[in-house]
Amino acid sequence: MASEAFEEIVETFEFLEDWEDRYRHVIELGKAMEPLPEAFKVPATKVDGCASQVWLMADVEGEGREAIYHFKGDSDAMIVKGLIAVLRALYDGLNVVAVLDTDAGAEMARLGLDEHLSSQRSNGLRAMVERIRTQAAGIVEGV
Repeated sequence: MASEAFEEIVETFEFLEDWEDRYRHVIELGKAMEPLPEAFKVPATKVDGCASQVWLMADVEGEGREAIYHFKGDSDAMIVKGLIAVLRALYDGLNVVAVLDTDAGAEMARLGLDEHLSSQRSNGLRAMVERIRTQAAGIVEGV
């Protein structure tokens, strides 16, 4: 089950019939996000596999399976920053087990993003989801 914030994005996308309007909305979501401080834009937070520069930083409350997953992120590309905002709406505030149980591909398909992103952007999105899942799995396993 997706978060309320993600459901709001789904509803907005249903209202915005034109893909250009949806694309602009994703960019606006990214612009509204607080930028990641430069001090956190380091190799440890950089996501490999993205054509753009992308950084994701986990911020977890608690420990083990009940830990609540939060993350911050940033990119040098506006559309990618918007995709980070969409992923934050999908994952932020879930416990780490729910993060692992979330089918990001199916949820993103509800937005039609899978049909409208270039293959490079789609690969980057998959790399971001994989980083989030790896972080959550590490917390569940106590790594």
